[in-house]
Amino acid sequence: MTERDVLVVSATKSEAAHVPADFELLICGIGKVDAAVAVTAALARRRVDLVVNIGTVGALRPGLSGLHLPSSVINHDLSADVLRELGYPAEDRIEIPGGDGVVLATGDSFISDADDRDLLARRAHLVDMEGFAIARACREFDVPCRLAKYVTDDADESALDWPARVDAAAQVLGKWLGAFGAQSPATSLQRHSR
Repeated sequence: MTERDVLVVSATKSEAAHVPADFELLICGIGKVDAAVAVTAALARRRVDLVVNIGTVGALRPGLSGLHLPSSVINHDLSADVLRELGYPAEDRIEIPGGDGVVLATGDSFISDADDRDLLARRAHLVDMEGFAIARACREFDVPCRLAKYVTDDADESALDWPARVDAAAQVLGKWLGAFGAQSPATSLQRHSR
C-alpha cells in the first residue's frame, strides 16, 4: 500500500503479474458485471484515495500501441440512445481527468472481428471489458479513478494471441505503477488529475 492508499484493480492475475508489492491489488474478474461487483464491494468496505485500473486493450484504430491513459470511457454495448429516447436516463460515457486524449470502449463482447472493430472505431480508440464498470463504481463512491491500458492486439484475429502477449504488457504496466508510486503523494495526484 502506498502513502496515497491506492487500490490497483486488474481483471486477471496475468495482467497484474508485475504489480509492485507496495500496492494493494484487487483481481476483479473479466467483464463489466464482475468488475462492477468486485470494485463496489471493495469500496463499500473501506475508503481509498485512488483506484487505478490496469489492463490490456485492443487497438481499434491503426497506429495505436504501447501504454495509454484514457481520458474517457464509454459503455459501448449499452443501447443508451434508445433508453434515453424512452425516457430512462442511461449513462454511457465517463470522463477521466488527466488522460492522454484516447477514448476507451468497454463491453462484454471480446472484439476479435475486423468488422466489429471498424464499427466501434468510429466511437473510440481502444477496447476492453472492465474500464467503464470500474470508473462507474468509483464515481458512485466519489473516488478518483485512473485507467492505464496497454495495447496487445488490433482487436481482430490477433486478439486470440493475447495469452502470448500478456506478460510483456504486465511488465510495462508494473513499471508504470512503480514510477507512479515513486512520486510524492501530492505530485502524483496532481499530475494525474489535470
